[in-house]
Amino acid sequence: MGSHALRSNRLSHLSHCRAFTLVEVMVALAVVAVAVPALLLTLSQQLDGTRYLQDRTQAQWIAANRLAELRLVAAAKGTLQTGLITGSEEMAGRMWFWRSEGEATQVPGFFRYEVTVSDSEDGFTTPLHVLDGYLTVTRANRGR
Repeated sequence: MGSHALRSNRLSHLSHCRAFTLVEVMVALAVVAVAVPALLLTLSQQLDGTRYLQDRTQAQWIAANRLAELRLVAAAKGTLQTGLITGSEEMAGRMWFWRSEGEATQVPGFFRYEVTVSDSEDGFTTPLHVLDGYLTVTRANRGR
């Protein structure tokens, strides 16, 4: 029985050495309590940034589409629209608002266009994307 008591004492000592103290557990919980909100904040910022980049990309597509539309109208009619033109279109299940403004340049037949895209109808003071483009009417088209 003496060896059994000695072995039981050793097992008790080994299990005691492997356990965490209350202070260690509290410190670990404090570290987790500080780290988790910081990680959640970082994740939230990453998601917001991803959404903003997605919006900007779609706004760039809409602006490029509008400039391509102006180019097609110029090829078909032989003239370019000038002045302020506004409109909206749906892309990716959302409404986007654009405005394009065309003006003649000092070079005859050469026009400058600024296409502004926003995700709200009154958001043109802080647009998501502004595209500047230059278009011309070719001489062959002007004769039509």
